[in-house]
Amino acid sequence: MSMTLAELEEHARQLPPEERARLADLLLESLYDGPSAEIEAAWDREIEARVAAFERGESKTYPADEVFAEARRLAR
Repeated sequence: MSMTLAELEEHARQLPPEERARLADLLLESLYDGPSAEIEAAWDREIEARVAAFERGESKTYPADEVFAEARRLAR
């Protein structure tokens, strides 16, 4: 017998926060078509190019504390 939505919700709320977050991610992903193979391949190429540029010392980097301070400033 299948669960009702209310029963499913009750069970889901009993999960630890990390598992509830994962369940929420999975449910949201199920609502949308995944990215096309072409888009995935383009992102893979972009990631590889960025990593290679970083490893060659060609990327400008910023300390995390500065990035977070700027984000907090902009969020005000």
